[in-house]
Amino acid sequence: MQLNLTKPICFFDLETTGVNITTDRIVEISILKVHPNGKEERKTWRVNPEMPIPNEVTAIHGISDEDVADKPTFKELAREVYAMIKDSDLGGFNSNRFDIPLLAEEMLRADVDFDMKNRQAIDVQTIFHKMEQRTLSAAYKFYCDKNLDDAHSAEADTNATYEVLKAQIEKYDGLENDTKFLAEFSSRKKFADFAGFLVFNKNGEECFSFGKHKGKLVTEVLEKEPGYFGWLLNADFPLYTKKVLTAIKLRSFNNKF
Repeated sequence: MQLNLTKPICFFDLETTGVNITTDRIVEISILKVHPNGKEERKTWRVNPEMPIPNEVTAIHGISDEDVADKPTFKELAREVYAMIKDSDLGGFNSNRFDIPLLAEEMLRADVDFDMKNRQAIDVQTIFHKMEQRTLSAAYKFYCDKNLDDAHSAEADTNATYEVLKAQIEKYDGLENDTKFLAEFSSRKKFADFAGFLVFNKNGEECFSFGKHKGKLVTEVLEKEPGYFGWLLNADFPLYTKKVLTAIKLRSFNNKF
């Protein structure tokens, strides 16, 4: 089958130095770009993370310090990667909670102004968990009747994710072959940032989801306690979260005049 697309979608997967979106780095990224006419483009990059890859992580994805020692840094690759995804929606497996947030951090560190405005994000893992409760390897076997022999290779995981999504659409009558529907179905809670520190309330207003101001409107907290904004910008929060907070503060300031 062919996905019903109104714009390209880039399925992608990251192999990294770990699972902390703020401090860990990409060591491999693979992108499968699918166009509305069905045309497919593939590109995989190995990346020098400029930090050691822990042995226990190498044991999972098989990429060692020696494998990436002579590879470009993400900052050197960022604009090439962005050129491939800039006009596209995004898809992945656990991508809403990990791959997209970490990619955003890497982009912002490389001075590329990445955001998700006017993009949809389809998380195939969320669809799978809502329907079957399994891992990617099990999903590949369940939906496609194939073994994912090269699991934890970014390219193999990316291709498997794309195949699984198409099989999911064919299997479930309730899933529409529509990017916006799939993005909404595969989303969990509505976050204003990727990491989930800022959430939308029922009125679509940004609120804090943590700490002493949990549940309070961001605009109200920043107005009544301006020092809190400075603390947030200097604390160990993701760059994208700080970017969203700054945008909210500027919007609030501009609305006063």
